[in-house]
Amino acid sequence: MKRRSILTLSSSTIPCQKSDPLFVSVRQISSGGRRPKKKIYHRDHQLDKVMDLQKKPSLILQLKSIIQSQNNQCLLLRDLEKEVGLVAKWNFMSIIEKYPSIFYVGGGNGKELPFVTLARKAEKIASEEGEAWNLMEPILVKNLRKLLMLSVDCRVPLEKVEFIGNELGLPQDYKKSLILKYPEYFSIKDVNGRAYLILENWDSSLAVTAREERFAREGVLQSSGGPKKVRITKDGNYVGPFAFKMCFASGFRPNKSYLEELQKWQKLEFPSPYLNARRFDVADPKARKRVVAVFHELLSLTMEKRMTSAQLDAFHSEYLLPSKLVLCLIKHHGIFYITNKGARSTVFLKEAYDGTRLVDKCPMLMFNDRFIALSGRKEISLSDSVNYSQVVT
Repeated sequence: MKRRSILTLSSSTIPCQKSDPLFVSVRQISSGGRRPKKKIYHRDHQLDKVMDLQKKPSLILQLKSIIQSQNNQCLLLRDLEKEVGLVAKWNFMSIIEKYPSIFYVGGGNGKELPFVTLARKAEKIASEEGEAWNLMEPILVKNLRKLLMLSVDCRVPLEKVEFIGNELGLPQDYKKSLILKYPEYFSIKDVNGRAYLILENWDSSLAVTAREERFAREGVLQSSGGPKKVRITKDGNYVGPFAFKMCFASGFRPNKSYLEELQKWQKLEFPSPYLNARRFDVADPKARKRVVAVFHELLSLTMEKRMTSAQLDAFHSEYLLPSKLVLCLIKHHGIFYITNKGARSTVFLKEAYDGTRLVDKCPMLMFNDRFIALSGRKEISLSDSVNYSQVVT
């Protein structure tokens, strides 16, 4: 009898699609010709939609940056292909044509070559970007320090920092504007022929996770005595200092035994992700739960609380992450969501989103929203003044 072929997942793959739900087959030994059991990975259509909603805004913001980098902030249309490539050029031409409220096209009258620049209203809003960057600086410095503190040796290869630079919100000149500006926090050193970003000073006050900060705001963490005993709810949430926020997909209906096991896991104590991972046995359930906290904290350090699975996997050595990274994320689908929408699989921190809306936004995302609102999106009213400092914590 032929053995049935079954789909398996590695750390570099994502779940495959079959109709609406995301089906994940787990490796099993088939016997007696029985069909292998399949576990259904329920889709979160709102988070899938986030990937679609970001496509045009991403092009708009990229074109804005290209125009601003040109002499006189004016881009000749003939040079657009040099900036973005032949294929992408037509996507940007479509954006230019579709949004005259953002991009102004001039020239082409025989005396002057056709060019594109920011429209007057777009130029006015773009002038606010400097204020947003000023407010971002302390946030970026803090997040970079925490990123290094999470690693086992308080250092990360510079190439890996740059690999997630856009997700962190780092400016193009971050080495000059952040690293060299704060020598008391950072240094760049050569280690075995590889450039590393190194933490100069440990700060215990920063060794607090975003999860702990949220619980402190909600009064879950108490100075004396433990939290009151509360039965776990049907949505998987439990009040306790070692619990994680659960956001199950609408189609997921956990049974009693699942909730009982989840409650045990939610109550399980685990060491801080800011403690050196080498101190713990990877087979220890507490250490495995700590890995979930590391993923949670890494995603919390990004602007939009998401990374591609490849970006997370790139930090395998620095954070001693599990080899089967994707399977670990799938197992904790109440905390993380993997979507295969877009060019790459993306991992979301589910609690950070309310539908398609990111709950907490940094000053740069607030600025981006205000600029994108010129395209006609109704998320932000242009008539409203935006105080970026209100979003700084």
